[in-house]
Amino acid sequence: MNLLVTGAAGFIGSAYVRMLLEGELSGAGVRGVTVLDKLTYAGSRENLDLSDRRLRFPGWSTEADPLDPNSPYAASKASSDLIALAYFRTHGLDVRVTRCSNNYGPWQFPEKVIPLFITRLLDGGRVPLYGDGLNVRDWLHVTDHCRAVELVRTGGRAGEVYNVDGGVELTNRELTGRLLAACGKGWDSVEFVPDRKGHDRRYALDGGKLRRELGYRPVTGFERGLAGTADWYRDNRAWWEPRRVAA
Repeated sequence: MNLLVTGAAGFIGSAYVRMLLEGELSGAGVRGVTVLDKLTYAGSRENLDLSDRRLRFPGWSTEADPLDPNSPYAASKASSDLIALAYFRTHGLDVRVTRCSNNYGPWQFPEKVIPLFITRLLDGGRVPLYGDGLNVRDWLHVTDHCRAVELVRTGGRAGEVYNVDGGVELTNRELTGRLLAACGKGWDSVEFVPDRKGHDRRYALDGGKLRRELGYRPVTGFERGLAGTADWYRDNRAWWEPRRVAA
């Protein structure tokens, strides 16, 4: 039996889940627990051991889930997928679609969050953290993404969609803390700003299909990848300074 526990990232709910999984309650026949929590001021992912395979937190989007974009930017991406797949279904065009989580790495234009934060911190500036900083994103190194694209190109099935995840879910606040550490700065370099319009609370992809069918695994650990990215921007000012985003 699998249980759905609402509010389970809060004080009482997380205690119940921990006790259940540790065998301190009867829990007869419970094989897994799915947590549903809005993560308000009292709820925190850190209250739960998310490395426990019996525990699943709001779930992950699969390739079969309907697209439901909230912003015009996201809608433009969704429409490109649908147009490409329509050509496969109507005209038999060999189309394979990949949908990835947030990419990072060297050579990324400095308007994106990781290079934006790194370049501003390297210059002694402040960085903007939207809202409460608890929006969650999964992070994928660009080289792992490229490996996945090549796997799909050479071994994927025509007309199929493949999710590409990095397996590293962080709140924006957690990401900011790691970027501060990578650049040797403190939280006094962070400016909390109003949340942006259409800012989705969480992006999470289920990459199981790509792993099962094509054996994909990300190989760049996040700590190593982030440190290498910070080092690259530190060593390549001549590339990013002309492209910097105005403070």
